[in-house]
Amino acid sequence: MDGKQSRPTACPTCLEPNMADSVPVRCPTCRRENAFTPPTFPCACGAPLTLPVLRGGVPIEILHRTWEASWVEVRCEVCGRQDAWPAPESGCACGTVVRVPITPAPAAPPAPDGPAEERPGPAAATRPQPAPRPAVGPPPERPVFRPVTIRTARDCITAAAQYLKWLGFSDVARAQERTAAGVDLRGTGVVAQVDPTTRATALRDIECVWLNGLSDSAVPVSFSLAGYARDARSRADELHVPLFVMDLTGTPQPVNDAADELISNGGRPPG
Repeated sequence: MDGKQSRPTACPTCLEPNMADSVPVRCPTCRRENAFTPPTFPCACGAPLTLPVLRGGVPIEILHRTWEASWVEVRCEVCGRQDAWPAPESGCACGTVVRVPITPAPAAPPAPDGPAEERPGPAAATRPQPAPRPAVGPPPERPVFRPVTIRTARDCITAAAQYLKWLGFSDVARAQERTAAGVDLRGTGVVAQVDPTTRATALRDIECVWLNGLSDSAVPVSFSLAGYARDARSRADELHVPLFVMDLTGTPQPVNDAADELISNGGRPPG
């Protein structure tokens, strides 16, 4: 899995059920026909985008997962934006998992010939130039972090919230419905998932918080009490998701380079 470009938005298992029409998908192993409802994602423009499953298309059994094959290009019918989304998959009762084909995205309209400055017209002459961005200096020196001793799962979330505030993120608060969004904490420019269990945090959790971060244009951060599964750690490195582990003293420790960078840069707004 060597593709590392940014991918949008929210995890399909973390969204509310959508009302898209189901399509029949025939299992290539047992020939059973299963009803499959295409997932719906929120486009950056705010419009719901349902993956256009190809009716009558031949599903492909997934024997080996690769990064590139796990995403499909789909164009939003509202704003015309084309983005990569998680490829639709369907599981059969026999244990087979297939990738459901989608209708190919239409080609983008051709760009005008020549650079913009060579094209005639008054708009080119009067086009306003973007204002220079202010220089970003080093973050102010932080006070010593005061940890919250962890005795309960709630303490774990509280400790993570305090740490995000210490990093410089503002308005950090506990999310209302963690089960629906896959996020425990939200703040200005940040979303965080906190795993207070005694099992290693799984790959799916990392992908979920990352996709939610992209959906909110926020930094995704993961905190875990028991550490991370190997594939979860590898995926976090690919997606540049900061990982932290917490001990019972409530002091998060960085696990990967992205976490070290977050500590160095602080809670600056993305971009």
